[in-house]
Amino acid sequence: MPAIAFILYKYFPFGGLQRDFLAVALECRRRGAGIRVYALSWTGDIPTGFDVRIAPVTAFFNHKRYEKFTDWVLADLRREPVTRVVGFNKMPGLDVYYAADPCFAEKAAALRHPFYRLTGRCRHFAAYERAVFEAAAKTRILMISAAQQAFFIRHYATPPERFFLLPPGIAADRKRPADAEAIRAGFRREFDLADDTLLLVQIGSGFKTKGLDRSLKAMAALPKELRARARLIAVGQDEAAPFRAQARALGLRAQVEIRKGRDDIPRFLLGADLLIHPAYYENTGTVLLEALASGLPVLVTDVCGYAHYIAEADAGSVLASPFSQKHLNDALAALLDDAERRRACSRNALAYAETADIYALPERAADQILAAP
Repeated sequence: MPAIAFILYKYFPFGGLQRDFLAVALECRRRGAGIRVYALSWTGDIPTGFDVRIAPVTAFFNHKRYEKFTDWVLADLRREPVTRVVGFNKMPGLDVYYAADPCFAEKAAALRHPFYRLTGRCRHFAAYERAVFEAAAKTRILMISAAQQAFFIRHYATPPERFFLLPPGIAADRKRPADAEAIRAGFRREFDLADDTLLLVQIGSGFKTKGLDRSLKAMAALPKELRARARLIAVGQDEAAPFRAQARALGLRAQVEIRKGRDDIPRFLLGADLLIHPAYYENTGTVLLEALASGLPVLVTDVCGYAHYIAEADAGSVLASPFSQKHLNDALAALLDDAERRRACSRNALAYAETADIYALPERAADQILAAP
């Protein structure tokens, strides 16, 4: 029976990377593999059969902590070798890397001041990315965003044959159930939503990168009648205080709720009228596909790796780059003011989700992990 070591910095139940890791590891376990997990922290239940090892390392700076973590993990692997080492964060020593994050070198060049490249943090992440993608490395790379592959090849001359593109992999419980209308009605009663209330949801950890500030500005800019009927619930693991302060400053205090990550997201998708996701950058955006499967219209920026699915399904609006707050404001007002358009988007989304390959990521990832040399 093969033994596989999975490595990720942090596990908690509500992150997209973390959910992908768990689904892939469970699929490998289902196929008979032994599962060992290395992490800096683990929040939540540990699945049966998982050998979870928390590294006892500390440091003032995160990148220094990651370096100590890597050293500790590699030393432990030398003492107790495994068949395969799979990383969900970039680091040296990986047989397989699950590419959940975008190209750091591209971001550093395009979005950061040149002086940033001189910092210890930048040098650390650049070196860890290079260890995975440089031409001489042997790491098998599981891509979940086709758009990112070109950046890695440009910066590192990575041989194309080392890349393996995976389909998305949303969980079956995101599919719209037969009693969806009853769930919606119950949800809206629980949150005291009137029949004519227009509920926006924004779901995902990392409110800053997901563009919650943009959503609040767009909501504040709605025409008076629409603004009076609108509510926004944001759900995710992040510091909420700056965004609550922004909502107060925009006069939205009574209309905006920001909640911690939770495990009943399908209820929010069924109870809402629109998913808003104006991210600054997003390698994939699994919640976009979860919205498709539940029949919820979506308003999203085109920088999200999975935004093209929304366009292909005609299930909402995809904002073209470069980002314009006015374009977001106008698109939000147009969707909220057109109930028939939202109903058409919902029908289109459900039809698309019935036939599109958006569920098989864990199986295809396990195929590649178990086949790796």
